[in-house]
Amino acid sequence: MPRYNGGFIGTDGLDAPDPPTNVTPTAGNAQVSVAFTAPTDTGTSAITGFVAQVSSSGDDYSAGSNTGSSSPIVVSSLSNGTSYTAKVWAINAYGTSAPSDASSSFTPVQPPRGLFAGGVVPSFTNKIEYIEISTTGNSSDFGDLSLARRWLAGASSSTRAVWFSGKTSALQNIIEYSTIFSLGNTTDFGDLSVICQLGEACSSSTRAVHGLGLTGSGAVNTLEYVTISSTGDSTDFGDFTSTDSARGSGSSSTTRGIFTGLSNSAETNKIEYITIASTGNATDFGDLTVSRYATASTANSTRSVTIGGLGGGSYRNEMDYITIASTGNATDFGDQDINGGWRAGVASSTRGVVAGANGYIYNMDYITIASAGNSTDFGSFSNGGESYGSASSAHGGLS
Repeated sequence: MPRYNGGFIGTDGLDAPDPPTNVTPTAGNAQVSVAFTAPTDTGTSAITGFVAQVSSSGDDYSAGSNTGSSSPIVVSSLSNGTSYTAKVWAINAYGTSAPSDASSSFTPVQPPRGLFAGGVVPSFTNKIEYIEISTTGNSSDFGDLSLARRWLAGASSSTRAVWFSGKTSALQNIIEYSTIFSLGNTTDFGDLSVICQLGEACSSSTRAVHGLGLTGSGAVNTLEYVTISSTGDSTDFGDFTSTDSARGSGSSSTTRGIFTGLSNSAETNKIEYITIASTGNATDFGDLTVSRYATASTANSTRSVTIGGLGGGSYRNEMDYITIASTGNATDFGDQDINGGWRAGVASSTRGVVAGANGYIYNMDYITIASAGNSTDFGSFSNGGESYGSASSAHGGLS
């Protein structure tokens, strides 16, 4: 078989190795791990190394490179969100092989991030904390809200978190936003139609829908929405089925928003849903296994899990799940590791994480959404307390 010289080194192309095969990329955060099979025909002498190079155009393999003595080779300093392919060359003392066949395309991505804002009862805080959802560990400081408050709601696209309402010494109609992958303080977004607290929110990649919850004149059933990538005041969306709709939690798929625990006056087992891209009133979905309020929710694109809450005069450890595209009653998922309510949940496509709880709880725990089972310790939440807003870069409404 003829040998090749690819132009890197060497003087005798007939003595270079054959190209590597089976080039397989695994994308990471601004990098790729390129696995491959070394050639069995190494040429006149042993292989001394390999070169992996990537291309964003499919023809110019100069977007990034690295060398190594074996598979895999990691190529760093790539752009998250950009599609690439990779090729690998084998090198011996006499020359460089022809390039391998191009790999399948891959896109480096930032690991999914979750944010928790405000909260802490009976006092208030302006702190925002963040976690990397795919790992475990303690939360870290992100920045500050414009105003210290609790009982706010959060929703997000893959890049922006939007924070709604809340309470300090008075109710608020604030809407503000954070850029999820840039640490820092919030920026003003606009205003809700009324001052309120104890609402709930859900979102798709483009729209966030907020249930106003408890206003200065009592609980309401009003839903309002914003376009996440813009700024401006909220717009009427429709109504929940009951005017007594507050103290619940929201989650979503790419098409549907799910709301559970919607009651300001007593425990409830109601689950309601909306179609996020349209406007209109919520529709009954089914029932939770246990009536409660002060729930947390987390979801991937197919399944929503309702976690904990307050029911029957005590805090609960139950977790229930539903299949979002259907309707019907919830099914037992497992137990959270504490009896707790007023928690906040974030999600990636595979994992849900909940933080805080009644009684200044400093723990976080996680579940694997596609399976069922009890929660597992994630780490310590430095802003211990309850009643946060939460948002994440890879929840069910985005995938």
